[in-house]
Amino acid sequence: MKAVGYRVAGPLSAGDALVDLELPAAEPGPHDLHVAIRAVSVNPADVQMRARMSPPEGKVRVLGFDAAGVVNAIGSNVTLFKPGDEVFYAGAMDRPGTNSELHLVDERVVGSKPKTLSFSEAAALPLTSIAAWELLFERLAIPYGVKTQSGALLIINGAGGVGSILTQLARRLTGLTVIATASRPETEAWCRRMGAHHVINHHRPLDRGLKEIGIGEVRYVAGLTATDRHLPEIAEAIAPHGRLALIDDPRAFDIVGLKRKSVSVHWELMFTPTLYRTPDMVMQHHLLNEVAALVDAGLLRTTLTEDAGLINAFNLKRVHAQVESGRSIGKTVLSGF
Repeated sequence: MKAVGYRVAGPLSAGDALVDLELPAAEPGPHDLHVAIRAVSVNPADVQMRARMSPPEGKVRVLGFDAAGVVNAIGSNVTLFKPGDEVFYAGAMDRPGTNSELHLVDERVVGSKPKTLSFSEAAALPLTSIAAWELLFERLAIPYGVKTQSGALLIINGAGGVGSILTQLARRLTGLTVIATASRPETEAWCRRMGAHHVINHHRPLDRGLKEIGIGEVRYVAGLTATDRHLPEIAEAIAPHGRLALIDDPRAFDIVGLKRKSVSVHWELMFTPTLYRTPDMVMQHHLLNEVAALVDAGLLRTTLTEDAGLINAFNLKRVHAQVESGRSIGKTVLSGF
């Protein structure tokens, strides 16, 4: 099968940062789906792994998490899908990735593709939908579908992949006032399109930006980018007994300044269930099916902003560079081989 991978971690400037490969196709395990990949998208996790994590000597690592495709074979214990089913999912960190013609994935983290979306449109959604859903409804413990609640949610980096779907979920499935951050006219416009009530500039003090829109404090904060840099402002803006959830990777994160307000701090990593084979791993299957139903009902929309062409090393390098720039809006997808 065709695939794209690398042998040594490093910068995109290295000639072998990503290379086209021919690899043998593996057989599905008991709970695995064997999926023919139709489209993938690129996430910051892909970029970070390529830059920092070399495979064992003599081996190659195939990257890729988000995918949409068609099941062409199943493992002996599979009960949720059958060959021919159209699916979408975000894979696992400890298995080969989706930048390949054929891919193995545990059925318990796979959802049925939204019927109203193309494979490319669907491939933009899984990882960010899972991360945003778990952050909002599990880490921040905001009640799902309760429109009568009050308070405000501040989303730092509203135009990124997770921010784009988190804004939609919070606006359409909660009663919170949704405030996103953005720094350019095009990202501000995107945040409003996703459903943000207000947009403030994260290159200026966040607490000052909130006051300028008449909001003195927020009950909830989603730290999606540079949470450590914004932490002093978060401490000022967050309400007593507030909740902060973050997904990024600060080198250090001193939360002592949040103690006086009894703020709780939560990490969100959507790969935890697959890394530790948690008993509730199948919840990601149900979550993705719910996301698909909300898309098909017109309540959520794809966050696809660009189709970058075929899945090959040349195009993936270009998209990795775009993600590394920090200026991406929504999600970029690649389709076909």
